[in-house]
Amino acid sequence: MTKSVTKKSVTKKSVTKKSATRSKAIEPPGRATRIRKGKSATRTASPSRSAQGQRSEQEGDTTGPRSSRGARTRERLVEAAKEIFEEHGFLDARISDISKRAGQSHGSFYYYFDSKTEIFREVAAAVDEQLFAPLDDVILAQTQLEPEERVREAMRRHFKSYRREARIMGLIEHVSHYDEEINALRLSRLKANTERVAATIRQLQKRKLADPKLDPTLTAAALGALTHRFADMWLVQGAIDCTLEQAIEQLSRVFINAMRLNTPGR
Repeated sequence: MTKSVTKKSVTKKSVTKKSATRSKAIEPPGRATRIRKGKSATRTASPSRSAQGQRSEQEGDTTGPRSSRGARTRERLVEAAKEIFEEHGFLDARISDISKRAGQSHGSFYYYFDSKTEIFREVAAAVDEQLFAPLDDVILAQTQLEPEERVREAMRRHFKSYRREARIMGLIEHVSHYDEEINALRLSRLKANTERVAATIRQLQKRKLADPKLDPTLTAAALGALTHRFADMWLVQGAIDCTLEQAIEQLSRVFINAMRLNTPGR
């Protein structure tokens, strides 16, 4: 009888030990801080960024993510991340290198971002916004420039920005093929900008300055895809040999001819 009880006790302890091991094995990875004392080490999970943000507001913290100082720190991290991604690629970039480049501790990185993937998405969004800036600054702006002049100026600014950001753009293109969130973000921005350009084409058609037979949405989508693909092949892939001025003139001419843009008074 005693042996039977002992055997059951041992079995119960073994099951408990296996359960604990299995539970530990499937525990989702999270941010943690390793505290070393002699030869032993313990891991304590750091609080979430939302909890930290709430605590910052309650305590009047001027260094939290939502403070002006916190915003500057976040910007430095994003700028540093862009540089590290350009130098090492996405897979080989390390959070410790990003933090060091930004002048921050490794732990402070997690105060603003959950992972390397999250900060890369922020970098991608910032670069995309910069490349689409000529749309607002030139094409859609209230200026005295004629349609043909707007096209050329917008093309000049876009290609200059793309040339400056060619290295990170190549990486963003690559990562967007397997990161659904980055791909969705880019498609959403592309769709919104296509609709805005289509609205501009409609206005030009009403003023009899563009071909009335064109479908504004399809035309905007086609010309946008042409510009994007050309810039990638030229500035990222190196498959096209031309100067900046040649690219601006030729692509602008394609746009002008495709829409049959007319200058008022001609």
